[in-house]
Amino acid sequence: MNEFGFGSRDRFQKRKVQRNGGNQMQYLLSSEEQILQLISSRAPLPGVLNGICIALDCQIGNVVSLICLPAEDASEPGTVAANAALFGLYIFCSEGIVGENDELLGTLEMYCSDRRSPSADDLHLIGRAKCLAGIAIRRQNEADQRGNRGVRGERPVRALECPVSVN
Repeated sequence: MNEFGFGSRDRFQKRKVQRNGGNQMQYLLSSEEQILQLISSRAPLPGVLNGICIALDCQIGNVVSLICLPAEDASEPGTVAANAALFGLYIFCSEGIVGENDELLGTLEMYCSDRRSPSADDLHLIGRAKCLAGIAIRRQNEADQRGNRGVRGERPVRALECPVSVN
């Protein structure tokens, strides 16, 4: 396992599908519990976002993803897309990570070596990844506003904060 506890990118990971009462299914990232623990323990944001991308890449397969923050160079996504094209990669998915009040928290960029679009299952996983990234970025922004002081009684992060996708 690497320093963030996500294991190797090369190791096969199965998609977790949990069935709730009836025919509802909830798609979870394979490392979602570990990611939530890292967010709750205030692990450094770059490591959490990298872990989200690794989990997403492993589960979807043949993709490379990254999360860019708005505070980073505004030309970053365009530069990354241009560099990806130089290496024969195609855009797979590009979606904003938005918070409450439609505030842009970041962008999820995904590239693959063949031209294809995300499947319905992929979109569920991408939604979960965006939700986790949004929680991590929001908590980091709140900590920055507090001057990185902890708040007594701060609640741990739970997976229920992300909307559940229903088939």
